[in-house]
Amino acid sequence: MILETGGNGSWSVVRGLLDDIQIPRMVKVRQIFVHPAPVNVVEQIRCQLASHPCWSRLRKGDTVAITVGSRGICNMVQAVRTAGELIKEHGGVPFMVPAMGSHAGAEAESQKNMLLGLGFTYENTGLEIHSSMDTVEVSRTPEEDLPVFIDANAMRADHIVVMNRVKPHVCFRGDYESGLMKMITIGLGKQKGAETAHNLGFGHMPSHIKQIATEALKHMDVLFAAGLVENAYHETAIVKVMEGSEIPVLEKNLLLKAKSYAACLHFDVLDSLVIDEIGKNISGSGFDTNVVGRYHSEWASGGPKIHRVLILDISKQSNGNGNGLGMADFTTLRAARKFDFEQTYPNTLTALLTGGVKIPMVLPSDKLGFQACMKTSNKANWLDTDFARIHNTLCLDEIEVSEKLAERIRNDQRFEIIGSPYELEFDSNGNLF
Repeated sequence: MILETGGNGSWSVVRGLLDDIQIPRMVKVRQIFVHPAPVNVVEQIRCQLASHPCWSRLRKGDTVAITVGSRGICNMVQAVRTAGELIKEHGGVPFMVPAMGSHAGAEAESQKNMLLGLGFTYENTGLEIHSSMDTVEVSRTPEEDLPVFIDANAMRADHIVVMNRVKPHVCFRGDYESGLMKMITIGLGKQKGAETAHNLGFGHMPSHIKQIATEALKHMDVLFAAGLVENAYHETAIVKVMEGSEIPVLEKNLLLKAKSYAACLHFDVLDSLVIDEIGKNISGSGFDTNVVGRYHSEWASGGPKIHRVLILDISKQSNGNGNGLGMADFTTLRAARKFDFEQTYPNTLTALLTGGVKIPMVLPSDKLGFQACMKTSNKANWLDTDFARIHNTLCLDEIEVSEKLAERIRNDQRFEIIGSPYELEFDSNGNLF
C-alpha cells in the first residue's frame, strides 16, 4: 500500500485549484463496429473435435495439461471445461496449468489464485489446477541458441492442449502477437521463458516468439490447440481447433481476422479520456494501448492522440498489478493504494519496460481527476473539453462523451447517440456512483 497521505485538509490547496471547474454534461453514445456473429464455443469445440485424429493418440489414463492464461477472455472458462470433458470422454485425465509467464508476481500460488479469480474453479471446469514455476529446458533454438523452457507440470503430462485468444499485441507487431505461439514461448515458459524472450527488448520479440515456439513444438506432444478470436463486442467470433503442427500457419490468419475485428475509439484526437479500470485481466499492459494510443514500447504505434488520460481504478481480478498506470497523466488515491509492488514489478523487470509502472499525478477523488484533466486541457473555456469515458478497453461499444463532443459527432455514421445529456453524479467523497 502506498500514498498514506495526511489528515483533514491535506488536499486543501489542490481542491482550491480545481473545485470551481464545472464538469460538462455527458451523453451516452454507441460506437458502431463490424459485427461478425458470435459463435457457440461449446458447439464449435465439440463439432471440430468430434472426429479429430488427435483421439487416436490418447490412451486411457493419459494425462493432459490444458494451458490457461491470465486474461479475461470471453467464453474461455466454457472452452476449457469443454476440452476437459472431451478428454475425459476419451479416457484421458486433464488438468489446468497457468500459462502466464511472470504474471501474478511470478509465484505459483499467486498464478493459481489469479486463475481462480478469473472463474477457472473446479466447480466451473471440473479440473484441478497444477501450478508451479518450475520449468524444463527442452532444447535450444538453432538460430540464436536461445533456451526453450516449458512448464514442468505440462512436460510431465502425456499431452498438452494449448488454448488462447489470438489478438494484436500492445507492445510490438509481428506474424505472431498475442496468441498460441506467444503462450508456448512465454506463458508455458514461465519466468525463465518470459525473460529469455524479452531479454533483447521488444524489437526482437517477433523473431524470438517464432524461434522458441517453433522449436518447443518439436518437443511438446500437443494433443490439439484452439485459437479464439473476439469481435469488437467482446464476443467469440471464431473458434479454430488445430493440430500442434498447424499452429504456426493458422495463427497468422487468425491474427489478421482479429485485427480486422478489433474495437477502437472512433476519434483521431481527444482532449481527455477517462478509463474506469485497468488490469492484467483486461490487457497485459493494463489497458489495450492500441485503443488508447499510449505506449510504453517504441515498437508499437497508432491509435488516437489523447492529451490527458485519467485512470480511476485497478480491477479486482488484477490482484494489485498496476501495470498501465504509468502511461496515464492522472489517477486516483483509490487506485494508487491498490498498486502492489510485488505483484507488478516482477512482470515489468522481466519485460524490460518500465514506463507502465510509474505513478502518475494522484488525486483524492474521481471528481478532482476529471477537473484536473480539464484544467490541463489548454482550453480557453473548460466546458469545451472533448471528454470520453470508457469502462475499460474491452468495453467500447457504449461509451460516454461530453455534450459538445456529442453534438459534433451526431451525424457521424460510426456513432449512435443513445441518450440525453446528464450531469455526472458523485458521492460525498467526490467519487462516481
